[in-house]
Amino acid sequence: MSEPPVLLVTCQEWVDGEPGHAALDAAFASRGVESRWVVWDDLSVDWGAAGAVAVRSVWDYTLRLGEFLGWAAGVGPTLLNGADVFRWNTDKNYLVELGDAGLPVVPTVVVDDVMDLRAAAVQFGLAVAKPRVGSGGGGIEVVRGGRGWLPPPDGYHGPWVVQPLVESVRDEGEASVFVFNGRPVSQVDKLPAHGDIRVHQRFGGHSLPVGLADETALLAAEAIATVVDLLGAEIVYGRVDMMRYDGRLVVSEIELTEPGLYLDVLPLNADPFADAVVARL
Repeated sequence: MSEPPVLLVTCQEWVDGEPGHAALDAAFASRGVESRWVVWDDLSVDWGAAGAVAVRSVWDYTLRLGEFLGWAAGVGPTLLNGADVFRWNTDKNYLVELGDAGLPVVPTVVVDDVMDLRAAAVQFGLAVAKPRVGSGGGGIEVVRGGRGWLPPPDGYHGPWVVQPLVESVRDEGEASVFVFNGRPVSQVDKLPAHGDIRVHQRFGGHSLPVGLADETALLAAEAIATVVDLLGAEIVYGRVDMMRYDGRLVVSEIELTEPGLYLDVLPLNADPFADAVVARL
């Protein structure tokens, strides 16, 4: 079938698009550009016929990473950000690389087995262990002390990244800055439910659009510029998550594969995203 100029990529669970997708649909329509939401593993899609392919709500990739990266590699140059960026960004080892490059990040240790996880947790005192490939706060475990820790029988069993538990997340939460064409343009602050450390809404967290702060904008711009220097790739769009650790603002995640735009609480993000995509047609 003939494809529209812009394909917005989602998964079967979100076949209509990410939350608030109507704002994005309207943004493309107002620019006179036809767009369509398509499922990434739909074999009937002619990826090569589109002018730009933008990955959006592909939130099943963590369980099918090899298939997803294989699909991305086959799309070709119209895939924004691109397969090489996705391969790098879907492995949380990238936080170690960013730290080595001088970007302020949450201290991160990559481990493959329980013994190394325990040793890293002892180093931090109170720590969190996260799946090395994961999203949305899934599989996170708080590790206290570390010496006798074991993964829950029905939980995730590695590999992990281990980080100190950033206590400020409980009351300050996490700031997310949206960056389009290298320029920070908007911010959402995310807070966990009382007593939790996970800010994702599926764990009771909530998100609030706020004015873009100078401090967060500067760190977000530095983060994206560091990625560009490391990978030599064009970053069309992304989201930089950050927290305050030891009194300093640090990067906790950089989402370059399928960053939610939080259109349900910040519909104005649709316009700069659409502009960035249309500029690549």
